[in-house]
Amino acid sequence: MENRNVDLSPAELLPILPGHSSPGRFERVLRSGKFAVTTELAPPDSADPAQVYERASVFDGYVDAINATDGSGAHCHMSSIAVCGLLTRAGYSPIMQISCRDRNRIAMQGEILGASAMGVANILCLTGDGVQAGDHPQAKPVFDLDCMSLLRIGKRMRDESTFESGRKLDHAPPVFFGAAANPFAPPFDWRPIRLAKKVEAGAQFVQTQYCYDIELLQNYMRRVRELDLHKRVYILVGVGPLASAKTATWIRNNVPGVHIPDHVIKRLAGADNQKAEGVNLCIELIQQIRDIEGVAGCHIMAYRQEHSVPEIVERSGILAERNTTRRIRNK
Repeated sequence: MENRNVDLSPAELLPILPGHSSPGRFERVLRSGKFAVTTELAPPDSADPAQVYERASVFDGYVDAINATDGSGAHCHMSSIAVCGLLTRAGYSPIMQISCRDRNRIAMQGEILGASAMGVANILCLTGDGVQAGDHPQAKPVFDLDCMSLLRIGKRMRDESTFESGRKLDHAPPVFFGAAANPFAPPFDWRPIRLAKKVEAGAQFVQTQYCYDIELLQNYMRRVRELDLHKRVYILVGVGPLASAKTATWIRNNVPGVHIPDHVIKRLAGADNQKAEGVNLCIELIQQIRDIEGVAGCHIMAYRQEHSVPEIVERSGILAERNTTRRIRNK
C-alpha cells in the first residue's frame, strides 16, 4: 500500500495533558484558571466553506473557542459538525453544538465519533428548541434523548470506550463535554439543582443564557458555591449587546428564558445612540461578571452584531493579561 502524508488536525497534534479530557485549547485555558471567552458563529445558509471562514475571521485573536450552533431556533443552516470540521481544519477551536431534537441516539453517537475524528475537542449537549419555533413546523421532532442522557452516553463513550449498547469502541473520543444553563428563569431555587444534575451526567462546562441582571446571577452563584458546583464545572456566563430598546423589549416578550429588567430597557431608550449604549452595557456586565466567585468566563452572543465582539473584548479588558495570536489555534 502506498504511504501518504496525512495532514492531521491541530487537536490530533497535541497531547492530552494529565487530568484533561481533550487535547483542546479551550479546556487548557479553563483548567489554567484564565478567564475564558467564547462566542457564537451563525452557520450560513450555504454550502460555501468560504462563508464559514469569513464569519470566523471576525473573532481572530479575541476568543478562546467558537460555538457553531445546531439548527438554532429550529431553523435549518449548515450543520454544526460541518462548520466545526471546517474551523478545525483552519486552526480554530470550535465547540460543536448537538441538539437532541433532530437525531436519535444512534446518529448522535456517530456524530460524537465523527467530530472527534476531525479534531473537534468540545461538544455542547442540548435538548433543543421545539420544531414549532422555526420555519419547518411540519418537521417530525425526535427527542430520543435529552441533554442529560446525551451527556451520560457521551461520557461513557469517552471514559469507558463503550457505546450505549455496550459494544466496545476501538478508540474513545477525547472530548470536553458541556451543557447550557439558565439562571435567569423561574423557579430560581431549582436552577442550581438542575445544574448539579447536568454535572453529575457529565457536563464539564456550561454556557448560560443571556445575563442582564447581575443580582439574579449573584444569587444563583451563591447557591452554586454552597453546593460546591463551581469546583466541578466551569461556568461561562452569557452576555450580548442589545441593538435598541425596541429589540430588547421584543426579546424579553418573545424569547423564552431571557430576562431583561426594565432599567436596562429604560437606559437604552434614553441613549442618543442605542446600539453603542448596548455595547457599553455589555462591557459593563462582563466586568461585573468577571468579579463573581466561581465564574470561569463569558460567552458572547452577538447575533447580527458579530463585528462588535472585538470591541467588546478589547474595551472590557478581559484578555489584557493574555498573549493572543491572530488565529485561534487549538494549542
